Amino acid sequence: MLLATVLVCVFTGVLGGFEVYLGQRVWPNWHTFPNLVTAFMDICQRVGGVFLFNAMGLILILAALGSGITGGLGAARLLYGMGRDNVLPRRIFGHISRTGAPSHNILLIGFLSFVGAVVLNHIGDAYEHAGELLNFGAFLAFMGVNLATFWQFTVVADSKYKRRVLSDIILPLTGFVFCALIWWNLNSLAKTIGGIWFALGLIYAAVKTRGFRAGPVMIDFTES
Repeated sequence: MLLATVLVCVFTGVLGGFEVYLGQRVWPNWHTFPNLVTAFMDICQRVGGVFLFNAMGLILILAALGSGITGGLGAARLLYGMGRDNVLPRRIFGHISRTGAPSHNILLIGFLSFVGAVVLNHIGDAYEHAGELLNFGAFLAFMGVNLATFWQFTVVADSKYKRRVLSDIILPLTGFVFCALIWWNLNSLAKTIGGIWFALGLIYAAVKTRGFRAGPVMIDFTES
């Protein structure tokens, strides 16, 4: 599973870089794009005309629909696990319908996604703002993973453990700094909304742990 995750990142990076290279060969001056958001579609139209433009549009719609359904169901399942283990209120988030689906969570995520899309589109470019908000949480999590790796294998490691300078110190700290720089340069809207959401999570955790005096409830992943 770990190897598959890394290989997905490698293949996506290589193929994405190759696509960008081919696009640059077709349309060298990126300053002349009508809209940077639709640059890929403009390149498709230049290469294959209306047919390729419409075909890629259909493929992107199907890909976005599949990605949205998969992401929504995955998030609903995660919320169910948190509700089942009483990390979140069990009556709401731990509910399972007769079909075996966490219906309350699916409806909640669908509602929040719809409202968020409408609000972000009203503010400006919903696609760009949604990406920035996603990156706020993603890079914050990446920073935590890298820092936790350094802390676990360097600071609190057992005395018998032989520390490796490259993999236990240099790489985690480099990853932390790299993610922190990207996170710091996100726009102010993402920082504001993400910061509010993060603060609400901290407040909820403080209440659940009686001011962080008790250990947090852990999710049980044994069934997976």
